[in-house]
Amino acid sequence: MAANSKHQSNNKHSKGKKGKKIFEFKLNLTPKNFFLWSIVLLIIFFIFFSARDISNLFPEKSLTALIGDIKNDKVEKVEVVGDKILSTYEDGKVYSTIKESQDSLYTILSDAEVDPSKVEVEIKDTTGGTVWFNILSNVLPLLLMVGFFLFLLRQARGAQDSIFSFGQSRAKLFSKDNPRVTFADVAGVDEAKQELSEVVDFLKNPQKYRALGARTPKGLLLVGPSGTGKTMLARALAGEAGAPFFSMAGSEFMEMLVGVGASRVRDLFNTAKKNSPSIIFIDEIDAIGRVRSIGAVGGHDEREQTLNQILVEMDGFTPNEHVVVVAATNRGDLLDPALLRPGRFDRRVVLDLPDLEGRKAILKIHVRGKPVEANVDWDKVSRRTVGFSGADLENMLNEAAILAARKNQKSITFVDIEEAATKVKLGPEKKRLQSELDRKMTAYHEAGHAIVSYALPHMDPVHRISIVSRGMSLGFTLIPPAKDRIHETKTHLVEQITAMMGGRAAEQLIFSEMTSGASNDIDKATALARNMVTEYGMSGLGPINFGPTMDVMEWGGRYVHESKISPEMQSRIDTEVKSIIDIAYKNAEAILKKLKTKLDAVATELLKKETLESEEFEKIVGPRPALAIA
Repeated sequence: MAANSKHQSNNKHSKGKKGKKIFEFKLNLTPKNFFLWSIVLLIIFFIFFSARDISNLFPEKSLTALIGDIKNDKVEKVEVVGDKILSTYEDGKVYSTIKESQDSLYTILSDAEVDPSKVEVEIKDTTGGTVWFNILSNVLPLLLMVGFFLFLLRQARGAQDSIFSFGQSRAKLFSKDNPRVTFADVAGVDEAKQELSEVVDFLKNPQKYRALGARTPKGLLLVGPSGTGKTMLARALAGEAGAPFFSMAGSEFMEMLVGVGASRVRDLFNTAKKNSPSIIFIDEIDAIGRVRSIGAVGGHDEREQTLNQILVEMDGFTPNEHVVVVAATNRGDLLDPALLRPGRFDRRVVLDLPDLEGRKAILKIHVRGKPVEANVDWDKVSRRTVGFSGADLENMLNEAAILAARKNQKSITFVDIEEAATKVKLGPEKKRLQSELDRKMTAYHEAGHAIVSYALPHMDPVHRISIVSRGMSLGFTLIPPAKDRIHETKTHLVEQITAMMGGRAAEQLIFSEMTSGASNDIDKATALARNMVTEYGMSGLGPINFGPTMDVMEWGGRYVHESKISPEMQSRIDTEVKSIIDIAYKNAEAILKKLKTKLDAVATELLKKETLESEEFEKIVGPRPALAIA
């Protein structure tokens, strides 16, 4: 009972609070609310004037009856409002009477031989009210329309801000007072850091360079694959620079309205000049800096106007001093030559995937703030992640932290990092329902890749074999490079194709059957063999670059597929590609036939454990054999 009464009292208390809040009134006069209240008041005012005639609220009386009542002294007071007469009788009742608007009440009473002095007459002038009513009835709808469109424009602020600011740049200003990233937070791109450090020094100490006759570089272009740290370097530049830093993406210049992009370019450079010395960063400049149209095709589209304006601002007739433009792109081959010439982008810095030492430095930066076990071998992790970009490494460590948290661990282990590296490249594990025959086919397929790679002298060691599904594949065999390679030899490329054919060759050897599981291997092997013939000159056709086919724009803006290779030469190329693939497949078959016992052993172990690490694989197969393969 006590609990119930307490609960009821709480309910009453809460109801009291709610009841009290019902009568609270707050007037928050923001510009938006003020506008809305003004519209409401205008509408009420309009309704008031439109409904000012209240004579319809009283009972009607004919004009003849009213004159008779005035004559008999029954009426105390008469009000004349336009063509209406409101008469108040001795008993307090009020009646409404209609008269001709041009007739005067005095004239009407005189014509009826009634003394006007027998009643009090009050004539009200309605001219003012009519004028206000006419003004409001004409102006108020226009005001409401204008107010409605202004309200819509204010609500549309955000991505496009306002229709009146389309021509203003969307550049974000970064200040040295609040640096987020510095050069100490960037690794693996030492040459690019040096170039950007010189830009900062140019702006901080211009006299040192002027004394030697050097001028400030007008532009610096960062080119490299995605994830190599171009935007990160720009953020570090914003943190290091002692000058205003304006950042804007290339796509932000473009709008559906013609001339907006060029206007934003002018506004951006004018703002930067007013704050000089300053730095402008344009991310993904290929969105506006692509090669302009040539020949009969017109060149007046919005993108080209924007590019032309950038060219003029960077190195036009008006000198542009103390404003350095830094741009980033992963498609440097698409940029217009006029944009790349000296005087615009004076320096072109190419960012490649980090090498072994670069990956170590990047891992040390991204591991900050993460509890990692002391026995993690970072040298092994760096060797394991050949081909990883800086973004891949950061994502790998983040996935490892998530995986450790999922297991309720206090720290990140090497196993977590290894699993995260596999997940970044191949995707998460998938538990698929497979028959025993499917599992056995997958096991022999992956074992075929591993055994062929193990038998070839120039192939890297097998790192991991698994029949656990990831992404679109039912299994995988990881053979990462043991070290960073600068050059690729023909022998190594042929061995790679041979290892790719190992899966199909194993299926044919064991099951006398072919499956669709080798489609991805065939696709990669064919592409690599075609590159050897057409680009690397590693075939009987000689050192000739046949080049890819190309798309050419015809008159009218239509693209057509045009090939630079004759049909006869294309046939010879296809023959050479097929010859490379055929030889690789025969070599894979020969290896598997000689090492069938090891193939069976690896496949059997895969069916038991599903995943084999490099140490387990080497324990099964032993040292590499010396096979004589044609």
